[in-house]
Amino acid sequence: MKIVMLEPLGVSQEKVINMAKPLIEKGHEFIYCGTPMTEEEKIARAKGADVYIIANSPLTENVINASDNLKFISVGFTGIDHIDLNACKAKGVHVSNSQGYATDATAEATIALMLACLRNIVPYNQIVRDGGTLLGYTNNTLKGKTIGIIGTGAIGCRVAEIANGFGVKLIGYSTTQREQALKLGIEYKTLKEVFEQSDIVTLHTPLTAATKNIASKDMLNLMKKTSILINCARGALVDNNALAAALNEGRIAKAGIDVFEMEPPIPANYPLLHAKNIILTPHIGYFSQESLEYRVEIICNNIVAWIEGNPINIKL
Repeated sequence: MKIVMLEPLGVSQEKVINMAKPLIEKGHEFIYCGTPMTEEEKIARAKGADVYIIANSPLTENVINASDNLKFISVGFTGIDHIDLNACKAKGVHVSNSQGYATDATAEATIALMLACLRNIVPYNQIVRDGGTLLGYTNNTLKGKTIGIIGTGAIGCRVAEIANGFGVKLIGYSTTQREQALKLGIEYKTLKEVFEQSDIVTLHTPLTAATKNIASKDMLNLMKKTSILINCARGALVDNNALAAALNEGRIAKAGIDVFEMEPPIPANYPLLHAKNIILTPHIGYFSQESLEYRVEIICNNIVAWIEGNPINIKL
């Protein structure tokens, strides 16, 4: 089979080829990609491929239809909302994801944003450089805070596990209650109650039609004036115009945002760029060397399993 990478995976060619050895040694053609490509370049490269490898760049109908042989897409990402799934269905193409590859990295980034907001790490960095002192900001500890976790899957539960070490109270919202979450001490509440009662609300739910703008203007208006919103999941989970307004009007205290409706660079007129008391990072939640290498391993394992007739991590 012809297996084609359609974007870089953040890991050296040597390591990728080494992890793809089980495929190469069985006679499959593996085409490495080391630089980002335009849609036209993806279409040209994809011709004749049986398997695509993609991370988090958009995969359009045109690229999906570029190969008459396409049967399987191994996605190096947890979410698959950047892929035209209708085109995949129409073509009978199966899609797998890399569930769990960045659980630790994303959970740690979430906690880091919480601490950075509570302890004013970003403004203090500049204050020291400008010759200032610690005066002018109120600092708070994570200990004793109520953290509301929206989405209690693997990442949400890992956030809870780490946060427990700080001595917090955990509440959560999910459409299904998980035994692991209950064991970690998460008390399930309604969505409204989570926004009302939390000192920190952190989002860890997949993006679907039902969860789009789950952090809506109405929900944000329920939050305490001292509260913090963290989003390391999907940008469209938040009404970001409403969030910018809530921050600028002092209706919530702070926010730490790692994801947007688009991948950075962010347009100059994007509302959160002009909001007060917000930390913005360029979608780094998943981005650690350890997680990137692990996802290549998962990508290759998904392909091997699919070829052998025992598919894993299938989402479509």
